[in-house]
Amino acid sequence: MKFFHFVLFASLFTSYALAQERYFPQKGEWQSRSPESQGLNANGIEQAVRFAQKNEYSGAIDLKIAILKGFEGEPFHEILGPTKDRGGPAGVILKNGYMVAKWGDIDRVDMTFSVTKSYLSTIAGLAVDKQLIRRIDDKVTDYVWDGSFQGRHNQQIQWDHLLNQSSDWTGELFGIKDWADRPPKEGDIDDWRNRALNPPGTVMEYNDVRVNLLAYSLLQVWRQPLPKVIKQYLMDPIGASTTWRWFGYDHAWVNVDGQKVQSVTGGGHSGGGVFISTLDQARFGLLFARDGNWNGQQVISKTWIEKALTPSQAHDSYGFMWWLNQGQRKWQQVDDTSLYYAAGFGGNFIVIDSRNDLVVITRWLEPSKIGEMMKLVLEAQR
Repeated sequence: MKFFHFVLFASLFTSYALAQERYFPQKGEWQSRSPESQGLNANGIEQAVRFAQKNEYSGAIDLKIAILKGFEGEPFHEILGPTKDRGGPAGVILKNGYMVAKWGDIDRVDMTFSVTKSYLSTIAGLAVDKQLIRRIDDKVTDYVWDGSFQGRHNQQIQWDHLLNQSSDWTGELFGIKDWADRPPKEGDIDDWRNRALNPPGTVMEYNDVRVNLLAYSLLQVWRQPLPKVIKQYLMDPIGASTTWRWFGYDHAWVNVDGQKVQSVTGGGHSGGGVFISTLDQARFGLLFARDGNWNGQQVISKTWIEKALTPSQAHDSYGFMWWLNQGQRKWQQVDDTSLYYAAGFGGNFIVIDSRNDLVVITRWLEPSKIGEMMKLVLEAQR
């Protein structure tokens, strides 16, 4: 028994020591190092930065225009939440936690669009860690019993189906019908609303109504605003600034224990979502690169991160609202299948290479160019 206690103590001490040896930026500061000091080729990193600067997102700076143009094929689509004119290309490259490159205005708060989904997924992970959700394969109707998951199809939906976007939930949320969000190019309204439903868990379909349903369902579980949850349990522990915001649609207010609370969105498809600086995005990315541990504090469990990065049966490149560099969506320019990333409209990316303690944040990069950029970054590793 004494030997067991000694081994346990030694293991805990070693984990703590390793956490102490790794660099974590303090709130309000971030140490920079030369690429060479962190084992990177300086010329290669410079090429990657120049590439990001030269390949700016081609959409409008006025993001209301960019959104309406980008989703003009959807019936009834309109702006329902806040938007903000975007900045120019910006980003940072972190190696071993240190900033080895930066470009653009990294303090500027901008929209992130579907990068928000990875924040939302993390709130689900926190709920699992705290046993607010017992099992990820529990049916959501056992937690949200207001009728949102009634019917033969919807009552089969589990939390993991919402998280990997394979639920095929059907209905209307805050006045928006599920079938009106990213409908197929073929057919018309009658075809879309009368479609045959796929069994939950079998077909992945990117759909913001269902993502926003996940946010609404998590609000019912936490019983408090999700921005407050993520501030308390994640953003404050990692030393994020106070400049980030998380919005919902202007009319998406619900009664929670007698108080009006806004149900936030999982993206900026119709406005809203997380508005945040490049530097705060980098803290979020570094937390995941370090398996959820921030300077000795386990902010989100490693077990959850492993689950979130497991490809689903419905899509081999998608986990719990994180994209995986494997399967059908693999970047052709990058062989490393251990990379994973958050991605948002307009070229917003958080790319994580945990194996090499590397994080890349890039904003307003032409989306089709991310594979080429990452190829340059990875080639700079000596």
